[in-house]
Amino acid sequence: MDAAQYKDALLRKRADILSESSAKPLQPTTENNTRQGDLADQATGNNEVHIRLKLKQTDAKILQAIEEALYRMEKGTYGECRDCGEAIAPARLNAIPWTRVCITCKEKQSG
Repeated sequence: MDAAQYKDALLRKRADILSESSAKPLQPTTENNTRQGDLADQATGNNEVHIRLKLKQTDAKILQAIEEALYRMEKGTYGECRDCGEAIAPARLNAIPWTRVCITCKEKQSG
């Protein structure tokens, strides 16, 4: 892919996240918010809210990474590893166009 294709992929992902987050409000549904039902029902409702909160946090991190990737495109540094400065493999950019680091540096972070 060329830079324009990466930019299109980033913009599509950003639009997807923004449309998903506006379609699913975080507030618990009224059935989960009432004290009716047994403890299992109440726990299920709490778990659903917790899961949606985690997903929103993940989406926020991806949105930030997308914005940073778009900024790096403007600066001309897109595709360079933030940690070592080497080029990020095209296969990695195809899979995660908002990535900041090459696979070697990512493995160092995880290990």
